Amino acid sequence: MEENQTPKDNETPEEFPDKVYPFRFSSAMLAVLILLLALCAAGFGITTWQFLGFLRGGELGSVYEWLKYILLYLVSLLLAVLVVAMLIRSRYTVTSKELILRFGLIRSKYALKSIFSVKLFKSTGKLTVYFDDFKTKYMVIVVKEEWYDDFIQTLLERNGHMEIDFSPEETNKKDPE
Repeated sequence: MEENQTPKDNETPEEFPDKVYPFRFSSAMLAVLILLLALCAAGFGITTWQFLGFLRGGELGSVYEWLKYILLYLVSLLLAVLVVAMLIRSRYTVTSKELILRFGLIRSKYALKSIFSVKLFKSTGKLTVYFDDFKTKYMVIVVKEEWYDDFIQTLLERNGHMEIDFSPEETNKKDPE
């Protein structure tokens, strides 16, 4: 296809490269995650100290003690893996067809064509994406505020049918009955 031609209805447009926006954790959330990592390390250390005492004690035939230490190690490691995954793999990815939210090991996908509107509340600094069922289904985007314009532009490039609203204030409108 030549440069000045547009794709026909049955042709697919060029694929857009994926754009990734890391999740922005609040200071309080970062403190909680770091505290959880410290607790995992402390739990692992205390379990190791108790396990070494168990090995020196000579009662190696106790199945209960072996299971207790195995369980304590597994819980400490599992919690540490979950926290590290949240810190490293939390992000929004905008592909050609989907908005993907990855929060640690949890992943949610939303079709871009189902996005009804994007609203930036300037007074609170919230960027909200509303889906087709906009009264009940929405998502607050938590990225750096300087990335809001780029995020909105990326969504518009991939879905030009959505509404964009830059509201000075967040309002609580009640539906008329």
